[in-house]
Amino acid sequence: MTINIDEEVSVDFDFDYKKVIKDVINKALDYEKCPYECEVNVLMVDGEMIREINKEQREIDKPTDVLSFPMIEYDEPSDFSSVEDDDSLFNLENGELILGDIVLNIERIKTQAFEYGHSELRELAFLTAHSMLHLCGYDHMEDDERILMEDRQKEILDELGISR
Repeated sequence: MTINIDEEVSVDFDFDYKKVIKDVINKALDYEKCPYECEVNVLMVDGEMIREINKEQREIDKPTDVLSFPMIEYDEPSDFSSVEDDDSLFNLENGELILGDIVLNIERIKTQAFEYGHSELRELAFLTAHSMLHLCGYDHMEDDERILMEDRQKEILDELGISR
């Protein structure tokens, strides 16, 4: 498993945020029964940088808390059988499935934790789990999809002992 975490801004949490991110990513992949070793890239940015990325990639000119850029188009969420014959989805050097990229807005993590009345650790873990589900093919455009994602996010965090 390769988890690359890059910081474009100073990150000053009072906990080991890299461990939290790695634990959530690993738990999400176990929960979704991913049969491959994977590569996930995480970029930690501020509000202005995520606004720029959001504008460039999604044509939405506003900041958000997290962005997910999956590399795989799934027939069904977490149906990894569709990747087996596509060598372009695998890192040729290590054989890992390239799952995609996560962009986390550090400023929003701090403000949302305060607004929702829980820890910054919980907010970081929640947004990482949320993004991982997107990288596994989930979405929340319809109510039933949203409910399914919310349930899965909660179960992943509960398995890690991270609660509100």
